[in-house]
Amino acid sequence: MSAESLLIVRSLSKSWKEFRIKDVNLDVRRGEYFVVMGPTGAGKTLLLQLIAGIHYPDAGRIFLEGVDVTYLAPEKRSIGYVPQNYALFPHMSVRDNIAYGLRVRGYSKAEIDAAVRELSKELGIDNLLDRKISTLSGGEQQRVALARALAIKPRLLLLDEPLSALDSETREEIREYLKEIRKSIGFTAIHVTHDFIEAADLGDRMAVMFSGEILQIGEPSEVINRPRNKLIASFTGFKNIFKGVVTNRIGNLAEIDVEGTKIYAVTERTGEVTVAIRPESIIVTLESIKMSARNLLEGMIQEISETPPFVSLKVDAGIPLTVYLTRNAVEDLNLKSGKKIYLAFKASDVMVF
Repeated sequence: MSAESLLIVRSLSKSWKEFRIKDVNLDVRRGEYFVVMGPTGAGKTLLLQLIAGIHYPDAGRIFLEGVDVTYLAPEKRSIGYVPQNYALFPHMSVRDNIAYGLRVRGYSKAEIDAAVRELSKELGIDNLLDRKISTLSGGEQQRVALARALAIKPRLLLLDEPLSALDSETREEIREYLKEIRKSIGFTAIHVTHDFIEAADLGDRMAVMFSGEILQIGEPSEVINRPRNKLIASFTGFKNIFKGVVTNRIGNLAEIDVEGTKIYAVTERTGEVTVAIRPESIIVTLESIKMSARNLLEGMIQEISETPPFVSLKVDAGIPLTVYLTRNAVEDLNLKSGKKIYLAFKASDVMVF
């Protein structure tokens, strides 16, 4: 076991209702913000509940700070858990919700009052302490749920889709809030989400989970830009995914035939392959200029639409390509539907599976 690992999960498996996880292995480092990303039904919540002790596994082990806690009761694990619905007590004030875990653990009233006062100030919610939960906005409820989980000074904080119930503006606000309180308080967290933008923004490292299995673990930039397979590529925003055949190669540079269009990629694969290109990796020019990018295709703009924060171009370049540009780039190039353009992208930006 690594000395820096706070949580170690080994060969964890569990079937529960329509969900399951299978042979999951994780190492979460002390002080790390670790994100588990995957679609609905991947088993992300079940994984958190196993770590929290809400369910026990069918097989495998969970170690927290080197101690086997696989079958330890939840209240003995010192883990803070924020479920999707926050599970706040509606009949209690914000103050009493935050104090709940401390009261259950037998802290004195003076200790509880001091802890709640200090934490609520640190989290910027001291003005809410006497409010009823029913009067709070979604963002305010999220802050209170975080405060309640952090009040017990957990060794590990578990966040289950903490932003999914919020509108887009509040989601961005809470993402920034999480980064700020992490800097001011410092904690180790596992955050599960189906949103790869959220995962990339918050995570020090991330795991991609599909159908109960972990398919890839790495830093967000590595997972998003170098996915291990087509499934991960599609989920993390590769809009251009095609089947092709390697027809020629020079060293590790392969020429791939995709529906009659030649695509060059850095790969050692042969035969039938799948290629994937991120829409923001494609450069648009108005002339066929010489540049370092190995791939240069002529195309016609079919459609232009807003895909915040980008503008999305649908281009017929022999194959249907999606390109993301900034609004300024679209205006500077005077791009319109029906206009002929050239698309350039590096061989190293083409993923091959």
